[in-house]
Amino acid sequence: MKFALVGVGQAGGKVMEAIMAYDDRTGVGFVADAIAVNTARADLIGLETTPLDRRILVGGTRLKGHGTGADNELGADVASEDLDEVMRAVDGVAVHDIDAFLVVAGLGGGTGSGAAPVIARELRRRYTEPVYGLGILPGRTEGSIYSLNAARSFVTFVDQVDNLLLFDNDAWREGGESLRTGYDRLNDELARRLGVLFSAGEVREGQAVGESVVDASEIINTLGSGGISTIGYAATAVDRPKARLFARRTPAPDVGDATNRVLSTVRRAALGRLTLPCELAGAERALLVVAGPPEYLDRRGIERARRWIEETTGSMEVRGGDYPLDSDYVAAVVLFSGLSNVPRIEELKGVAVETQRRMREIEAEAPEGLRDLTWSGDGDEGDLDPLF
Repeated sequence: MKFALVGVGQAGGKVMEAIMAYDDRTGVGFVADAIAVNTARADLIGLETTPLDRRILVGGTRLKGHGTGADNELGADVASEDLDEVMRAVDGVAVHDIDAFLVVAGLGGGTGSGAAPVIARELRRRYTEPVYGLGILPGRTEGSIYSLNAARSFVTFVDQVDNLLLFDNDAWREGGESLRTGYDRLNDELARRLGVLFSAGEVREGQAVGESVVDASEIINTLGSGGISTIGYAATAVDRPKARLFARRTPAPDVGDATNRVLSTVRRAALGRLTLPCELAGAERALLVVAGPPEYLDRRGIERARRWIEETTGSMEVRGGDYPLDSDYVAAVVLFSGLSNVPRIEELKGVAVETQRRMREIEAEAPEGLRDLTWSGDGDEGDLDPLF
């Protein structure tokens, strides 16, 4: 499946480049084009692989290239004002070569959370290709204002895209990591999951073709009814004779072991760390991709895994297939879409509502508090006269 990526804000640009790096390493070519949009000039300069003519500064007149200061209403405003600048860059995308747009943004800051929904809405208005969102949720320790930004952006973003994939930083952060190392690792983890999923239908020259190919239409149909989605991933090492590389499909040395290996890998992918932790029961749709050496992609194991996902989710819309790769691992990626039971989102909304209520109280109290600091109120000698 071929994408045009639009990375919005600092986190959006970094994640976009991690996805591009995965695509470059594997040589698949599922990224057809990439555009970075930001209000901070320094963040655009800090990108490593995005071409200079695909880095778009918005809000330059008002913000002077210094960013929004975590104000996502301001981020939405300047994106709306400079939307033509962004669309001029999008006009350079060979739309006939792509299957969808993917708008990537961190939802806690000002630029990504504010501008991404604006850009997604305009892409849907102008193009017939699906527009998906990829939102990064802030951690609980990042502060209440970031939770408020994320909640407000979420309820807006999800209505402006054909489907919103979410990644929860808190579910993946580990102790002892520096900020830079931590975010780089998280971006790589997310890029690997998206890469295996979106690479599945792209066949390179000389590569074996799967018995049941997962193409772009199956991904689109899985994401097509809207809502939010999460992705699970797991991999199992295999002892592979070197001479087998991309040979014709042959039975694995032990068919029973191959079946069990596929099933156990899929179960770990679904029940392990998802990009967004959630209850799988009630997911409306799912898509399974099992990738690895052709001789280890056991058809019986894939079918058993697909049926297990049906039983676990209660969904009758579970698609699946194999993706032959020159690899020493059997990997499984599972996309769950149409989620309805997501405790993290409910928690985020609760924090946001309380933060918004407290901010309004503080704003109402502020003028009176300032008056107390500058004027005693009784007109005696303790009052100071202003200069003008």
